[in-house]
This record gives sequence, C-alpha cells and structure tokens, in this order.
Amino acid sequence: MSEVRKIATRESYGNALAELGAEHDDIVVLDADLAEATKTGIFKKAFPERFIDCGIAESNMIGVAAGLAAAGKVPFASSFAMFAAGRAYEQVRNSVGYPHLNVKIGATHAGISVGEDGATHQCNEDIALMRVIPGMTVICPSDDIEARAAVRAAYEHKGPVYMRFGRLAVPVINDRKDYKFKLGKGVVLREGKDLTIIATGLPVSNCLEAAGKLAADGIEAKVVNIHTIKPLDEELVTAAAKETGQVVTVEEHSVIGGLGSAVCDVLSEKEPTRVMKIGINDVFGESGPAAELLKKYGLDTESIYEKIKGFVR
Repeated sequence: MSEVRKIATRESYGNALAELGAEHDDIVVLDADLAEATKTGIFKKAFPERFIDCGIAESNMIGVAAGLAAAGKVPFASSFAMFAAGRAYEQVRNSVGYPHLNVKIGATHAGISVGEDGATHQCNEDIALMRVIPGMTVICPSDDIEARAAVRAAYEHKGPVYMRFGRLAVPVINDRKDYKFKLGKGVVLREGKDLTIIATGLPVSNCLEAAGKLAADGIEAKVVNIHTIKPLDEELVTAAAKETGQVVTVEEHSVIGGLGSAVCDVLSEKEPTRVMKIGINDVFGESGPAAELLKKYGLDTESIYEKIKGFVR
C-alpha cells in the first residue's frame, strides 16, 4: 500500500501564488516579515518586483493592500492568522470590508496545530472574526489540491476573500479526477444514512477515518467537506440534515462563531436538527507538538470517533 502524500496547506498557498503570478501580472503579494513561514517567499523568488515586505506591521500591510486594490491590482496580503485576522482586524473591516475592495488575505498558521508557538499564535477565533464582516468570503481548505484551487478561485472572485491555511502537513484527500472546487459549494466525500459529519480544514481527513471506524460498528456516516464557510452551502447542509436526522460539525477552531455556529444558524431556521459541535471548547491553546495537541483537544481520529459514537442515537 502506497504511503499517503502529505503537505501543509501553507506550502500549497505559496506554490499556487507562484503559478498564478506567471499567468497574471496584476497580482501583488505582500507579507509582514514572515515570507519563509507563510511560503510567500516562493512568489518573491519568482517575481521580486511584485513582492512587498511590509515588515512587522500587519495593519499597515492591509492598508497598503487596500490601496493597491483601489488602483486595480489584485493584492494577496499574507501573515499568520493571529495577526492577519486579529491584529489587523480594524483595517480588514474598515479599509477592505467596508469599501468591498478586491483584497485577498492569506492567513497561515491557523488553529491549535501551530504547535510549539503556543496560545498567543494559535488562532482559533479567525473564522468567527472574518465571518461577521459583511461581504467577506471565508475559505478553509482541507488539503493541497483544495488549497491551490482556493487560491485560484480567490483571484477570480471580485471582492474580499479570507483564506485559512495550516502549518502542519495534512494528507491529500481530493486527488480524484471528478474533484471540482466551487466557492460556496460543499463536497460530499462519503455517503451515509445514520448521521452527517460536516467538517472543514485540517480535521476533514480525520473525519473520513473516523467514519470508517464508525462503519465497522454499523454506523454509516455521511461526510461533507465545507471548504467555503461563507457563503455556506445551505442547500447541501439542510438536505444532509434532513436525510440523516443528526449532524456533527468538526473544525480546528473555536466552537463559538465558526463552522458549527454557521451550520446551526441555518439548521435552526430551515431544518431543526440535533447537532454536536466538535472543536476548541472556549479555551486558549498551549505549547506542544501539534499531533499531541490535536489529541488533547479532541481533534484526532480516535477522539472524533469516540465523541460521535457517544452522540449517535
């Protein structure tokens, strides 16, 4: 059996930028002194004249990106999620969101899997922050293929986009010929009749594995990958809930304001359904190896499996 290919979605981001840069000369990439970590250095090496290092000044970087967008360029502003969504929130809201400018935000090192950098850098609030900005598209890809497609879709979309990428290498799960990425459309990865698992980002592959373990217990789980959290694929979410009668959401983000909240908002109005949210339970993270943190905070395959098994009626 061949070994599963793994790659961090931040790597995918850097590679996709370089590919797009060769096709479109209106792309400008900005970074806040983290080009090696965010992988925008790949673009910098290929197109140094279209790369701007703004230094450790994320709020200013967003302002520069807004100016470039107003001048007709397509800027990709890049930093760690904690800084891109957190430190620069006011500028993202007022300088990008309010005038609805064509700025793309590439936020890497999101979630608990940032690992040893600890709680200050483990951003588990960014989806909630970006979701609430009117007109902001929010994307959280699950693997290399989806991340590359997301960057291309972000470029083609007119308006502000927030893209969430991870530090940890994750399995490639979308390497099939029929895979298509479309903003606002979820992807059914596995059919099932007993419950629906709706996941985003890093835990999607773990959810697929958990579904396999549940099947061995006679529980058939439908697995849905939601790469676009805003706009949410409401039609797919409601149809899946109606079909299976119970839903579990899984995300490497706070259970407050993220994917789980978005799903519950829709279901409470359109298809009242029993829901369990799996994610970071209103706590800060801590320093430690990524794999151990995912296990401790209940986002590894075994933990997801055990939680769902206890939830299913």
